[in-house]
Amino acid sequence: MGEPVLEVCGICKRFPGIQALNKVHLELYKGEILAVVGENGAGKSTLMKILDGIYSPDKGEILYRGKKITIDSVQTATKLGIALIHQELNLSDNLDIAANVFLGREPCKMGPLRLIDRNRINKDTAKILRRLNVDCSSKTIVKDLPIGQQQMVEIAKALSINACILIMDEPTSSLSKFETVQLFRVMRELKSQGVSIIYVSHRLGEVKEVADRVTVLRDGCNSGDLSREEIDYDRMVKLMVGRNIQKFYRHMQYLTPKPVLEVRDLVVPSSPEHPINLKLHSGEILILAGLVGAGRTELLQTLFGVDKPIGGTILLNGKPIVIKSPGDAIHAGIGFVPEDRRLNGLILEMAVEVNITLAGLKNYQKMKLIRFDQVRSVAKNMIGQLKIRTPSIDQEMQLLSGGNQQKVVLAKWLSLKPRILLLDEPTRGLDVVSKEEIYSLMEKLVSEGVGILMASSEMQEVLGVADRILVMHEGRISGELNQEQFSEEVVVNLTTGGK
Repeated sequence: MGEPVLEVCGICKRFPGIQALNKVHLELYKGEILAVVGENGAGKSTLMKILDGIYSPDKGEILYRGKKITIDSVQTATKLGIALIHQELNLSDNLDIAANVFLGREPCKMGPLRLIDRNRINKDTAKILRRLNVDCSSKTIVKDLPIGQQQMVEIAKALSINACILIMDEPTSSLSKFETVQLFRVMRELKSQGVSIIYVSHRLGEVKEVADRVTVLRDGCNSGDLSREEIDYDRMVKLMVGRNIQKFYRHMQYLTPKPVLEVRDLVVPSSPEHPINLKLHSGEILILAGLVGAGRTELLQTLFGVDKPIGGTILLNGKPIVIKSPGDAIHAGIGFVPEDRRLNGLILEMAVEVNITLAGLKNYQKMKLIRFDQVRSVAKNMIGQLKIRTPSIDQEMQLLSGGNQQKVVLAKWLSLKPRILLLDEPTRGLDVVSKEEIYSLMEKLVSEGVGILMASSEMQEVLGVADRILVMHEGRISGELNQEQFSEEVVVNLTTGGK
């Protein structure tokens, strides 16, 4: 394979209370797609941020084309041709594609006047878009693009700096199956042009499909490497967790005949032409399947009072209720885990303790004074129940791994003992072990009579977890499936508007 284009040797990095990386090594060759996998908290994101100059390592060294280098800033990484594409796209959606691609590096004309050379920006951007086989104008406003093409704009930004090393952090987490196929096609094309790609993902099926090699991290250390011929699901999981996961999805049924939640002709603001009708039973996991933009998130937000319904009726245990705000929903015993936990589910700068207890703060007051002993007791109890890995209840949320952040969001609602739990993509971006823990927790909740209404885009999860499936397409329910009707073909057909 020749000499590595990039070598990581004995990298160590420590944060308060956490040894994020411990003597990690990695090799990347020219024109190679290297997948880096591991549990949440294994150190993947920390390592990628070190390679992009966001963090500095405490120990170890980085070799670039055989020479020792120091990557002390993002600008240094850019000059070396290293570009990190974050999981959360970093685009200015009010600007067009060309402006985003050259943002902060605009070529200028007219000497001292330094006027931005729009013609050159559009011409150069168009050339990059052709290279990526993206069929749209460089003058297209980014917010008008589907998420898959926004991902291509991020790749175009990287190619505009002549990046020879692309680092992709969970690039398919928000993509449809078709968009994922398109992304993999582009990745293979870039590989054939000599670009090296580090691909970080929790979707092990996709890793098997696209990767040339796999490097596995566990607890901040190297766990093993797999060649192309060795890559399979079981090997990756065993290296990630040190054991085989025998039972991944739940198979028990706890649903009762009595609906805990009933929706009659509910008119969601985003799709006023399609009234929604559904029933959720006590002890049931009802999954909302559908493509991105099908209206699942909007329905959940309306049920939780984030958006006000235009019309219709919501019944709780057979009795009509009015939900005008999240406060009304919480009072009715409804909890909501949003799709974007970092933006809408947590206060990242605050402690674990605060995030767990904030929604139920009224429960821990006496004469309007907060009983901090109760607050700490509840937080410690939930940390123990959900096995949240944190050095202390005072740890800032932003220092926890994604899986543990998601557990804190769940802990916030479970501490209030909800009767209904709304989950929007609760396992997105989580590793296989964190997923297993979330599924086990869901099984425990439904066994206690909680009704769970959950949106999911992951087909294996939809088919493996659900008691029933409601498929949404363009704001309406296009089909309902009982377990004996479950099949990937049927679900995909309904998600695309079929019968």
